[in-house]
Amino acid sequence: MTAPGSLAVILAGGLARRMGGADKPLLHLGGRPLLAHVLDRVRPQVAAVILNANGEAARFAAWPALPVVPDSLPGHPGPLAGVLAALDWAAAHRPDLPLLLSVPGDTPFLPPDLVARLEAARRGAGLPLACAASGGQRHPTIALWPIGLREPLRQALLAGERKVGRVAAMLGCAAAEWPALPCDPFFNANTPDELARAEAVLRAAPTTTTPFG
Repeated sequence: MTAPGSLAVILAGGLARRMGGADKPLLHLGGRPLLAHVLDRVRPQVAAVILNANGEAARFAAWPALPVVPDSLPGHPGPLAGVLAALDWAAAHRPDLPLLLSVPGDTPFLPPDLVARLEAARRGAGLPLACAASGGQRHPTIALWPIGLREPLRQALLAGERKVGRVAAMLGCAAAEWPALPCDPFFNANTPDELARAEAVLRAAPTTTTPFG
């Protein structure tokens, strides 16, 4: 399922403290960087993809067609700043794409119907935003954002707000629910133990596919 009017941002601007400061998108899962897994999941669903990351962009040279967009605010203020940077980039470079899909860079099992179901959820609820949910828990960093929300989001950040969920709720956010079993499609590898769990999920999957298609 595709959404030609969507741009995706892979959020990788954090400090990865729980991973010992390692560059999470470049850590390997099943012999490939986590970033490669996320790109495989996202690219078929959108018109274009960018990466929100801070520091030296050259470390992502293996993906020459992937624009690297740093936070526009200093001090690593979190994923909300990455969403804002992506919205600003979209307004400047891809104004033809009115929707932004945000996903963390450590979620290798994203479902193939993510964009389509988020779009259906926000339209069905008559709300500007929609985020993913599984097991009764919302995942506000996995969301579909209209580009027109960038100024309200900027004002929230400038006012000191850092929680994606609170800003999304303030702006109006529906949820699209996926089952969390047998494996949560929004599993994120935040720690070495979680990365090892993701390896186990890949090993258990049929050789002709990966979890969730």
